[in-house]
Amino acid sequence: MNRLKLGLVFFFILTGVVGFTYLSESAMVIRVLSVLVGLLLAAFVGRYTTQGQNFYLFCRESSEETRKVVWPNRKETLQTSGVVFAFVVAMALFLWLIDAALMSIVKLMMDQDV
Repeated sequence: MNRLKLGLVFFFILTGVVGFTYLSESAMVIRVLSVLVGLLLAAFVGRYTTQGQNFYLFCRESSEETRKVVWPNRKETLQTSGVVFAFVVAMALFLWLIDAALMSIVKLMMDQDV
């Protein structure tokens, strides 16, 4: 029974895509609606498959876990952003110095070879 449902899911998706192609002379809204209807029907049937039920359970548990997260306050966010910004500036200066030094070495070597 589960395989039949999965086959129906793929059939609905394929039907939506074929409808999009078949309705090439129609307005884009109708073409997009055919794909959306196919996807919605596939999602509805897919919800009742074993994989769909497992996915639904996973989404529900993930939602519960996000509620348990302790989000940083404004002060912590600004401090962390400041540290990241300072590190980016320091790294940019470091890489610029390395690049300038290597460019000077290459220019020096090119002048000696000529």
